[in-house]
Amino acid sequence: MDQFGSLGLTARTLATALLLIVAPGGATLAQSSPSGAQRIVSIGGTVTEIIHALGEGERVIAVDSTSTYPKSAADKPDVGYIRQLSAEGVLSQKPDLIIAEAGAGPADAIAILKASGVAMVSIPTPPEAEAIAGKIRAVGAAVGTPDAAEELAMDVDANLSALKQKLAAISEPKKRVLFALSLANGRVTAAGTNTSADAIIRLAGGVNAAADVTGYKPLSDEAVIAAAPDVVLVMDNPQLHLTAEQAFALPALQTSPAAKTGAFIAMDGLYLLGLGPRTPAAALDLAARLYPGTVKP
Repeated sequence: MDQFGSLGLTARTLATALLLIVAPGGATLAQSSPSGAQRIVSIGGTVTEIIHALGEGERVIAVDSTSTYPKSAADKPDVGYIRQLSAEGVLSQKPDLIIAEAGAGPADAIAILKASGVAMVSIPTPPEAEAIAGKIRAVGAAVGTPDAAEELAMDVDANLSALKQKLAAISEPKKRVLFALSLANGRVTAAGTNTSADAIIRLAGGVNAAADVTGYKPLSDEAVIAAAPDVVLVMDNPQLHLTAEQAFALPALQTSPAAKTGAFIAMDGLYLLGLGPRTPAAALDLAARLYPGTVKP
């Protein structure tokens, strides 16, 4: 009998009652989670997507503005942008559980929410495809559906493995992809390493043309020219609709291989960058556009 046997707890019961969270420094913390909560505020598009994929969407009563999928979630009350939350706005929904992606803010709003007496769970979101299964399991533990979460996590991992095997057969040179977050003021803000954009580019069989920087950074014209992207990749969202004309009008991109072939890809932001249950499909879609005729979606 293990150390919990005398308390009458099984490992699965304990997993449901306690959500293990890996803190930035590597420490492991435990937070209690009312797994039977019926009024959940979900903050973060990927967390919201996972809750719905687990069949628990009806328990979500409000979401943040990044929660655009599925449509039934996007139609619910909006508590604001994930990094510009109002604690009062969240609490006005009378939740019995708040589930938020790590990085939600601002800090003072999160402090108020944690002190409110409402259970709050933070879900780690490392920008790595390999971390998706853990993210799903963490959400499953928070909402009390560990079995469904395990099944979904294993399915996602199997699809990621199948994708890697499929793309391993590509014989043509890997495409250099520049993810442009914005083109404001004539400068490209690109995704470097340690970003979800970098993860999806590599997962789709591409090379991040801005791998010399970390995070999302504005690049100098010289850096963009040196990046020499074969493809420019952007988000296609109503709030941020970038076009090929805008991109290739920039002097730094006019002479790029991407401009010469008109290689410009726009994809829904959450689908592309969410690193959630749909990521294997998103990576395959991106790969099919990077390597048309070689990869089929």
